[in-house]
Amino acid sequence: MLVQQQASRLQQQRCRSVFSSPVISRSTPRALAVRVRATATVDRPAASAAPEAVPAEKPKGYKDAILIQSFGWDSCQKKNWYKTIQSKLDDIKALTATHVWLPPPSQSVSDQGYMPGQLYNLSSKYGNKQDLQELVAAINEKGMFPVADIVINHRCADEMTDGKWNKFRDDVSHDGHKIDWGKWAITGNDPVFGGSGNPDTGDDYGPAPDLDHANPELREALKHWLQHLQQDIGFRGWRLDFVRGYGARFVDEYISATVGDDMFNVGEYWTDLAWNGSELEACQDSARQRLCDWIDGNKKTCTAFDFPTKGILQEAVKRQQYWRLKDKDGKPPGLIGWWPSKAVTFIDNHDTGSTQQHWPFPNVRVVAQQHWPFPNDLVGAGYAYIMTHPGIPCVFWDHYVTWGAELHNTIKTLAAIRRRNGIVADSKVKILAAEADLYVAEVGCTVMLKMGARYDMGSLVPKEADGWKVATWGKDFCVWEKNPPAVAAAK
Repeated sequence: MLVQQQASRLQQQRCRSVFSSPVISRSTPRALAVRVRATATVDRPAASAAPEAVPAEKPKGYKDAILIQSFGWDSCQKKNWYKTIQSKLDDIKALTATHVWLPPPSQSVSDQGYMPGQLYNLSSKYGNKQDLQELVAAINEKGMFPVADIVINHRCADEMTDGKWNKFRDDVSHDGHKIDWGKWAITGNDPVFGGSGNPDTGDDYGPAPDLDHANPELREALKHWLQHLQQDIGFRGWRLDFVRGYGARFVDEYISATVGDDMFNVGEYWTDLAWNGSELEACQDSARQRLCDWIDGNKKTCTAFDFPTKGILQEAVKRQQYWRLKDKDGKPPGLIGWWPSKAVTFIDNHDTGSTQQHWPFPNVRVVAQQHWPFPNDLVGAGYAYIMTHPGIPCVFWDHYVTWGAELHNTIKTLAAIRRRNGIVADSKVKILAAEADLYVAEVGCTVMLKMGARYDMGSLVPKEADGWKVATWGKDFCVWEKNPPAVAAAK
């Protein structure tokens, strides 16, 4: 009964998080040199003919990172998912991904791992501890960074006291602090679980007991567990779940005590966008500012998922409102326009897309299309944007592995273009047009992106005489490179 109740509350809480904003929605190279139609009927160059990626020289830190999320919402239902990921590592390496985001590692009340209980019990629906260690070792051996999905805002209790689930056991032998906590480990103003700790330092998470991060004993225990994941399992970065639930200052403490701020870490701070009825407001500065405040609060040790860019971009492509992709200062309108080196851009993840987009509560009325997915037929255009623009792009497993060869090759080709041209998180972007059906931007002086349904670009079309060559195209997008080295070498 506990499992059913908590899992149900988890689903409902995640749905409330997703639906807090009222989202309504569900040629030849010669010809292209004159005008571009993204839906041209000419044959696309064969995938084998595309020039191989030439990785740029690795900058200091992680600003050249490409992240891949290695699971979807239902991956936990597949047999031994860790082995599945390991079987795809060569293809992930071919993407030139630098960081591999793995699912929550601990035993959990919910199959997906986001209701953890026994933290040191590393047997989950994704596989056992040995499978996890082998996968992490394989990722490290291939020169990539394994990133663990860390769920520490809340923890599911094992026993009840006074009719409430607030007593935690510690059943797995380990070094470091014990985690057989009582109600003292739960925030004192948690409305459900009878905690006696300090007031919550962030938002309440309804389905499970909120942990009291203001308690130094609890923080030390969590740091010991993170050190175990780092030193004994081999993780080299953290994806921090639901960071709205506890103070940003603790993020700095956890990172500084483990992997350090020179490693890539990213927080899920879901920012609500501003709406006017069913219309997305043109200005999303308040959402951008909340992310900047959170990054400042963690002393710049952790990046943030760029939810404003995701929301604005999908409205732009879905409604042919490409004017949205330029703010009042002429910059990209998401976090990448203000703090690109700390912005992780994405098209979809396990929450917004995947099989979770099939609404699980038929009797609950919502105004949003199921879990805010990007328009299916324009996902390639979305990747064209995040792969050619500043920020740290995150590729979703479903898109890269399960949606078919065409999208797989499109994403890989776009990543190769990013590498060949040295596009990194803080690359400069110049927006040349942002109109209803046309967006044109030049990035780093050697890459040009056109998006939108408009056929004629007029004077904005990149000229072959100036060294521009079409690199790839798809529905509602085209990308050019200027004097691409691999193309020049082939002449």
